[in-house]
Amino acid sequence: MSGQQNKKKGFDLGLLKRIFSFTRPYSRTLYLVMTLGVVLALLAPLRPYLIKMSVDKYISNNLMQGLIWISVIQFGLLIVESALRFLFSYRANWLGQTVVNDMRNSVFKKVLFQNISFYDRTPIGTLTTRTINDIESINDIFSEGIISIVADILTIVAIITVMMVTDWRLTLVCLATFPLLIIATWWFKEAVNKSFQRVRNAVAALNAFAQEHLTGMYIVQAFAAEDGEMKKFTDINTEHRNANIKGIFAYSVFFPMVEIILAMSLGLLVWYGASRIMNYGATPGDIISFVLYLNLLFRPLRMMADKFNVLQMGVIAGERVFAVMDSEENLPNNGTLSATDLRGQVEFRDVHFSYKPGVPVLRGVSFRLDAGRTMAVVGHTGAGKTSLISILNRLYEIETGEIFIDGRSLTEYDIYSLRGRIGIVLQDVFLFSGTITDNITLRNADISRDKVEHVAKMLGIHDFIMKLPGGYDFNIMERGNSLSQGQRQLISFARALLYDPAILILDEATSSVDSESEQLIQNAIDTLIKGRTSIVIAHRLSTIRKADEILVMDKGIVKERGNHNELIAAQGAYFDLYTAVEQKKEKEVF
Repeated sequence: MSGQQNKKKGFDLGLLKRIFSFTRPYSRTLYLVMTLGVVLALLAPLRPYLIKMSVDKYISNNLMQGLIWISVIQFGLLIVESALRFLFSYRANWLGQTVVNDMRNSVFKKVLFQNISFYDRTPIGTLTTRTINDIESINDIFSEGIISIVADILTIVAIITVMMVTDWRLTLVCLATFPLLIIATWWFKEAVNKSFQRVRNAVAALNAFAQEHLTGMYIVQAFAAEDGEMKKFTDINTEHRNANIKGIFAYSVFFPMVEIILAMSLGLLVWYGASRIMNYGATPGDIISFVLYLNLLFRPLRMMADKFNVLQMGVIAGERVFAVMDSEENLPNNGTLSATDLRGQVEFRDVHFSYKPGVPVLRGVSFRLDAGRTMAVVGHTGAGKTSLISILNRLYEIETGEIFIDGRSLTEYDIYSLRGRIGIVLQDVFLFSGTITDNITLRNADISRDKVEHVAKMLGIHDFIMKLPGGYDFNIMERGNSLSQGQRQLISFARALLYDPAILILDEATSSVDSESEQLIQNAIDTLIKGRTSIVIAHRLSTIRKADEILVMDKGIVKERGNHNELIAAQGAYFDLYTAVEQKKEKEVF
């Protein structure tokens, strides 16, 4: 949501109520904090009042014994008030952090189950901002926002009430500068609010830009685009700096202004209080206590506008977070059929699919692949090969047509049970920070090390892993950058085989690997596809020739289907691709 939209919407009590709904499991803590706020507000005027009594009753009359006792009472009150203030601050922040913890878990769970198309449209940096920065702003609602504001208001009311009861004329004189304070506070609130909005938008832009470019740093450097990208980053960063400076300017003006207004109030107090004392209308204790009352009064007033802005920005952050939580872009999991005993027969019937309406990617695709057989899918870039496999495990929903597995419609299966029986190995292997074992098991604690090693030995990669420092405990850097492309590919093969899939999908898993890993990968593929229904998007002729069937695609349409010899004899689209390979004397062309 843009800053302008935030400004138009303004403060939303409904959103604040929804945020506070997350405190229901911790209602006892919430009530304790609210009670402590009331008690602290009532205690605030007591110490100045006791000082007034000390001056007027005991010091002026030389009553040393009474002065000692009232000093002891003041010290005890200070200890009690400090303890209660500690408890109030600690429990309010504990409540905020606990709510933030629950909200962050809810948001991340929502993000985990979103449809893949959601990520096609949403920058990762924006989601990072929603999950980290925006939720942290919600914590401020509890630590510096509504609870603190209510406590401060109660304190102000209590202090002004005691001042009015003590001497209403002196109180009115002291508060004569309050219109100036109200004007200054309103200006400060508006200035900082605009600055906060700009900062939030700039932070989101910075996160999105940094995430994207750190991930794609290879491309930036490979094309010598550092200067251009640096200029873009500088522009975004400058906007972030300028937004913060606006806020700093507002703070720099407001706090000295409040000090001046407080000094004016104290000056009026001394001037009018002195004349009252000389006319016996007030006591020295009244003046001393009023000085303390004013300091206690201005302390929360000094921060009130800032706290209102923190509250408003927390609510705005909550709106952004709830937008993610309320998103219903996950595919409906209406299926109840378990895929535990899947054989792996796959059938497409007149399947149409597009990522964007009106831009078809697959157009009437139909084929049948019997269980345990291997199909190679070939075609030029943009033919729809990857889209074909993306819809098989329902990462995307098809538009028309039907897909069947073992004779049952794809939608009849429970999505997560189905995906657990489909293994995928992609060309661009993604590895997480962690050990080799973590990446093979995906941190599934139920899978033993022995099973991991057994799978690695089956694939013939156990020796390669053991040569790494630490073996299976070798710590992989982010995205697997400490391993070669071929090594990353081998780890992904082990990951796929470990879960013993009934259907195996290899998406160009043999391209762009080093020669050292090539033979290992070929052997691993042979082990993987043995006895499984396999769909292989391949470039290498050696892989394609081994397939039971070959599906030739072009612009989302199935052009041909058959084995290698049949398609060569037909002299159609596959023959043309094969001939191009032979003429160029290359191993890869498809």
